[in-house]
Formats: sequence, C-alpha cells, structure tokens
Amino acid sequence: MPFDLAQTTAYQRWREAKLAKLPRQASDLIVDVADPRSLQKEELLALIQRCSEANMAIYRSPIKDEDKAIPLRLGQQLGLHRLDGNWLADEDGVSPIAVAAPVGDRPAFIPYTNRPIKWHTDGYYQPPERLIRAMVLHCVRPASSGGDTALIDHEMAYMALRDANPEWVRALMATDAMTIPERLDDDGIARPAQTGPVFLVDAQSGELHMRYTARTRSIVWKNNTATQEAIAFLTEFLASDSPWVWRLRLQAGMGLVCNNVLHDRSGFVDDPLHPRLLYRARYLDRISSAEIYNKSASSALLTCASSY
Repeated sequence: MPFDLAQTTAYQRWREAKLAKLPRQASDLIVDVADPRSLQKEELLALIQRCSEANMAIYRSPIKDEDKAIPLRLGQQLGLHRLDGNWLADEDGVSPIAVAAPVGDRPAFIPYTNRPIKWHTDGYYQPPERLIRAMVLHCVRPASSGGDTALIDHEMAYMALRDANPEWVRALMATDAMTIPERLDDDGIARPAQTGPVFLVDAQSGELHMRYTARTRSIVWKNNTATQEAIAFLTEFLASDSPWVWRLRLQAGMGLVCNNVLHDRSGFVDDPLHPRLLYRARYLDRISSAEIYNKSASSALLTCASSY
C-alpha cells in the first residue's frame, strides 16, 4: 500500500505514476459537455479520466438553467448515489450556495455569505460513518467580481508532507490529530465533537481520504511537536505558489466534480440583480473510474452483440 509509511518502495512507485499523469494547469481539468444532465460516453469518460488522475474535473456546458437536477443527474452518471442531505441543504439534499437572507441558520455560516472561505475539505466535522467522499459544485451564476476557487488534489498535499518529513504524515494519521468541538443550538448539542485523523485510508476503496480545515477557531489540534509542525508546513504549502495549486473562476454552466479535494474561495461582490448562485451536492460515495469503465465496456459489448 503506497500510503503505508513502512512501504517506501510502493510509495515511490505510486509517487512516480501520480506525477507522470497529473495535469499541469487548471485548464487541463476542463471537459466541454453539451448537457451535464445527459453526458455522451466520451464526455463521461473524459471526466472520469481526469478524476482518476487528479481526483477532480471541471465541466463546461452551455446549460445555464436554474435547475438542481443538473448536479443530481451528473452525480448519478458518475456513480454517486448516496447523497448526504446535511441540515442546511434543501429537502432534495442539494445546497444552494448563495448569500443568504438575514433569517434562519444559514447566515451564520461562511459559505452562505460573500466572505472568503479558507482551505478545507467538505464535511471535515462529520463522523467516520458519514465521510464526504465526493462532491458536485455547479455554477448557475458567478459573482459580479471575485468568488474564485483554488483547488489542490489532497494526494499532492500528502506527497508534499511525506517528502518533507514522513513523521508529519504519521502525526496527521493519528486518530486524535484533529478535533472539531461540538456545535450548540438553542436545544443543546446539535452536533457532538468529532475527533479523528487528517489523513486516512478509506476502508471502502483503499484510497486516501483527507479531512481538514484551515480555520483557526472552533478547532483543536493535538498538542505535540510533530502535529504542530505538520500543520505549520501544510498552512505554508497551501499559501504558496506551488504549481499543484490551481486557481480558476467557475462561470455559468461550469462545475466541479471531485473526490472531495482541498479547496478554498475568495471573497466576492454580488450583482444585486443577478446574485451568485451555485448548487452543491455532497456524497458518501467516491467517483469510481473502475465502475464507470466497466459499465461502459459492458454497454459497448451489448451494442456489438445486438448488431449481429
């Protein structure tokens, strides 16, 4: 296993293969699609290929409808079925990411404001049985200015840490590395505290998963030297001009599909008549290239068989 610190040869092979396939710039992630609700085979395979190489892809389409079926149908085509309907999502499980009116719970949370969001993976506060493994983020309308997204494959963050000091990775794989304190509401404890690792190997897929937030409030890091040094290194790395950090601005009809990679968002200014709106769907499933390729191969065989 390449993520086992004792398996240095396996790690070096994985590292070499990862770097050989990794896209070189944000534009390499883009796949043009006619309609994300009904992908052509070539479009689907292109998205899957990029996700297998970089854990993410960007689609670009002419579809600018205010339609929450877009992320849901796209997710289904990528093998994503277990939607995580978090408490701030709509009843259909999709979260409209926009500046919220000053009522209800949403205005208290940064995604529903125009403020910048620091580096994080989604659902870092969730229990182990509800890991957010994948996400679709669809842009209906961009902001008047700002609202840019920065992205980095979490496997590249792991690689940077392991190359610098394997003991830092060991510290961040500890089961008590990071604690998100409980969230309280008027009725008491709305969400209990969650303690766990930053990096873990997903038992379902054998792939690397990351739970992380760069927030400095409402978080408790393990108080030992290795953990503190690892977080300091990671903070500096994410703020650097590393070629592995990609920045772009989603336009109407564009979207991100990913295996919950690290991302942030710059602050923005809205057009009052056409405010920024994105739809976010989060999943307990991971985008599986093997599953999609196998289905495509089976479909191709059936087509060939039916032609005789």
